[in-house]
Amino acid sequence: MNKWLIRGLLAATLLWFPLADLQAAQVENVRLWAAPDHARLVFDLASPTQANIFALDNPRRLVIDLDDSRMAADLAGIDLGGSAISRIRSGVRDGSGLRVVLELEREVEPRHFSLAPNDQYGHRLVVDLEYPGESAVQDPIDPIEAMIREQEIAANRPRVESGGAPAQVTPEPAVALQKAQPHPRRDIIIAIDPGHGGEDPGAIGPNGTREKDVVMEISRRLQRLVDEAEGFRAVMIRDGDYYIGLRQRTQIAREQKADFFVSIHADAFTSPRPNGSSVYALSQRGATSETAQWLAASENRADLIGGVDGNLSLRDKDEVLRGVLLDLTMTATLNDSLSIGGQVLDQLGRVNRLHRSRVEQAGFMVLKSPDIPSLLIETGFISNPDEERRLRDSSHQQSLARAMFSGLQDHFRRNPPPASLLAWQRDNNRSTGGNEYRIQPGDTLSQIAVRHNVSTDRLKQANELNGDVIRVGQVLRIPRT
Repeated sequence: MNKWLIRGLLAATLLWFPLADLQAAQVENVRLWAAPDHARLVFDLASPTQANIFALDNPRRLVIDLDDSRMAADLAGIDLGGSAISRIRSGVRDGSGLRVVLELEREVEPRHFSLAPNDQYGHRLVVDLEYPGESAVQDPIDPIEAMIREQEIAANRPRVESGGAPAQVTPEPAVALQKAQPHPRRDIIIAIDPGHGGEDPGAIGPNGTREKDVVMEISRRLQRLVDEAEGFRAVMIRDGDYYIGLRQRTQIAREQKADFFVSIHADAFTSPRPNGSSVYALSQRGATSETAQWLAASENRADLIGGVDGNLSLRDKDEVLRGVLLDLTMTATLNDSLSIGGQVLDQLGRVNRLHRSRVEQAGFMVLKSPDIPSLLIETGFISNPDEERRLRDSSHQQSLARAMFSGLQDHFRRNPPPASLLAWQRDNNRSTGGNEYRIQPGDTLSQIAVRHNVSTDRLKQANELNGDVIRVGQVLRIPRT
């Protein structure tokens, strides 16, 4: 064969291998975030590829096959602590494919999706390992406390749905003979939501400070203040560096029977000049200012970064939520949110400059809970170099957390939920007037009604009672005859 022909074939062969290698979907990095109820594995890809995922037993494994791909990441350097994965290994499959094997310590329910590039990341394959039967929070609410809270919600629903009017009680032929029960004296549950997390860092300051880290520090300080206060208990929506979808955050708060939900963030803007703290409640009719509208849109886009759904359409989800926003229960919840927000804003103004002197309203998705008063607090502008420095300061973080809790505590001391310890303390520390009666052991509604010459129905209506359950120490208003 002609030597020049041989040399040409050899050169073409040598050129072919690098070209094929460049066409492979290189896995540039692998990131893992472990949560109490799931783990998320993210493959950063140089280009998109097809994935096939299936489980194997004996031993338990999850296999991830990627077409025309090769591994360039260091799998040995991944911290697997807190996840269901004991080991990750990879190898070549069918010559040009990549096989990644996760050795598992427990049963998982996998799901996966791909994400297109955005401002922060390139092509990604997201693999979620969900743990059946696990709670999203590390210290879920006690079942008895949950039952008491559920009874309160059911009792208040007729009042709320009628626009705040007293509950309409239908006449009952039977007398209310149920004896007064011991007061549950339950804790008031505050759900604390550190914004962003995991692959979503949130806003990033000029010196590289990540919003997700700052708000987690402030949230943990707030958690300690809440748990140290008598009659309060904190539930952390996110207690580590992992992402939770915006809808799921309010769902977790509802599952934990929270009395109040607060989402903590650090603001950002295209200019480094804006500064100060802001407090937001939900607006049913859109944002109350252009700043609020822009900010709500940027926060709501977090699911696109976090990768809850590769085909997420916020417009479609807002259409679904319109039904919730039209619910009459939202009116009462929003009024409570604005009331609490005003007190929190007043306290924040004592430790930091306020960006706005009133509670702003915007369409934040994490605030769209029809039955839980909710606020979103922007602790400061991380895009402002001076405020970025202060947000990283531990004493300033503590001051912000203390201001938030002072506002919450002031509100709930004046307006405690009926079955709470604070309500019991209020009732037992006040002297009753001529038109009030403190319930004693052995009392029934019928006995109290006869004693004060009123009907049982009128007594229920005056005290917005939806049933016959009364508590020892509870103070009843006696309607005038």
